[in-house]
Amino acid sequence: MTLALDLYATDWLNLLLRWLHVIAVIAWIGSSFYFIALDHHLRPPEREEDADRGVAGEAWEIHGGGFYRIEKFRVAPHRLPEPLYWFKWEAYTTWLSGFGLMIVLYYANASAYLVDRSVADIPTWAAVVASLGILVAAWLVYELLCRMLGSRDRLLALALALLITGIAYGSSRLFSARAAWLEVGAAVGTMMVANVFLVIIPAHWELVRAKKAGREPSEAAGAQGKQRSVHNNYLTLPVLLAMLSNHFPSIYGHSYAWVILVALMGVGAWIRHFFNLRHQGRTVWAIPITAAAAIAFIAIVIRPGGGPGKAAAPATIAQGKKTFLFVGCGSCHTLRDAGTHGKVGPSLDGVKPSRQRVLNQVSNGGGVMPAFKGQLTSAQIGAVADYVSSVAGR
Repeated sequence: MTLALDLYATDWLNLLLRWLHVIAVIAWIGSSFYFIALDHHLRPPEREEDADRGVAGEAWEIHGGGFYRIEKFRVAPHRLPEPLYWFKWEAYTTWLSGFGLMIVLYYANASAYLVDRSVADIPTWAAVVASLGILVAAWLVYELLCRMLGSRDRLLALALALLITGIAYGSSRLFSARAAWLEVGAAVGTMMVANVFLVIIPAHWELVRAKKAGREPSEAAGAQGKQRSVHNNYLTLPVLLAMLSNHFPSIYGHSYAWVILVALMGVGAWIRHFFNLRHQGRTVWAIPITAAAAIAFIAIVIRPGGGPGKAAAPATIAQGKKTFLFVGCGSCHTLRDAGTHGKVGPSLDGVKPSRQRVLNQVSNGGGVMPAFKGQLTSAQIGAVADYVSSVAGR
């Protein structure tokens, strides 16, 4: 009963945090896409008096049954408007809810989800510390690159790509395959929210405080904030890919998963570039065509049985191992592959049970072993049976 309640509580916490996370992501990315598109659609003001007021561009929009006229000032209006609406909590809520999910799913269950002994035989506490360290280091290095390279955008983009590649490779050598992809997504997401918290919002405050103090705001702060907004815009599709990857074990379980991740993230940024150019009135069809070709090429190369780069293990076996560890089977059973040494029940390495035997035992229980039918889904039980029957005694 205790195990069932623990799983039930974890499921609810997972659901609520994930729900909040998805809502916040939609709000944050939606506002990012909107403002980038708006900037590209701005046209010089038609009236001289608007230009005299400091208006740099304007755009007309229609939505919700009415017309909108949007103005953007070169720096700031002559008089600070009230009320003034900010866009920041979407980013903060996205990161906080995402980090909460990392704690609930990966840090609290590090032995099942974060650590894979076949990848790196490290203590769970060390894996958690390494994960947190990568998040902090990723932001520090990114910030250093931005300060060193300044407005040299292409060189900065190349340096950022190399940084993400390094994080992907390092994570693949430290964590389980599933956790490695999510670690990369979390690192990039941390860079993005740090941009908002430490650069973009402070630039906005500089504008507001200058107007309140009656002095001319600094254009440099606004320009830096704009640059980081553009960075976040290009990183949105790549980070979404990494955060959704836990649903696709046949991809993140590949022996060269870190290369696949970097390639797909690059495709995502390339697709984002297509839409940014399109907002400027330039439709470059070569971009979506080459992006589709790249995705097709990756899919063909990593297909099951496609050569030396085939998947390291069937997806069901990988999931079965995670479920075996998560529900605590190792506290009662010895299984060398899982690194468990339980003495309550029989050694699975010694028994070498068939798939059907494991399926029946896990479903219905027996002796002191509880029945997991009703606590685990049939797919989860089947995955455990696949895993145990394929590795026991080997």
